Amino acid sequence: IMLSIEGLQSCCKTQSGKERAVVFAALIAEIAPLWTINTPQRMAMFVAQALHESGEFRWLAELGNDKYLSKYDTGSLAKRLGNTPEADGDGQKYKGRRIFQTTGRYNYEITGKALQLDLINKPELLEVPRHAVSSACFYWHKNRLNRFADTGQITACSRAINGGDNGLDDRKEYYARAKLALGIA
Repeated sequence: IMLSIEGLQSCCKTQSGKERAVVFAALIAEIAPLWTINTPQRMAMFVAQALHESGEFRWLAELGNDKYLSKYDTGSLAKRLGNTPEADGDGQKYKGRRIFQTTGRYNYEITGKALQLDLINKPELLEVPRHAVSSACFYWHKNRLNRFADTGQITACSRAINGGDNGLDDRKEYYARAKLALGIA
């Protein structure tokens, strides 16, 4: 399923999003089908989630200062994410990156293995547009999100990506735009 540059641009709400869509449309069209995001319904859901999560491809790295990111450095959250228990900077090094925000050493490790990238030593690779798209597609595939896309379950898909209903109205608006761009009634 091909989503043209113009199609992705029509999904964006901002001029800067339309400008970034030029880069991301070709990458999504090339990479997404390799991960079975290969029907108009799946592509529409993927695009809607991607546009919301990344602020129309503006944020490929989690926002926040070192103090904010230190929440990933020690304690139970750090442990769940596979970061070392010491206050050694893992929280900042393995902060959320890519379109759907890979967070934590463990997630960088499994994503890196799947994509054949050394994300443990070069976590910033997930800020490169090609890798940001590839890693988002890997996350989508690994978490079987096509099951929600195939049945139009935007709330369930959003919860699987974000853990809650954060930005649900925004996601629904992007979903409507993406369905229109892909010719889905």
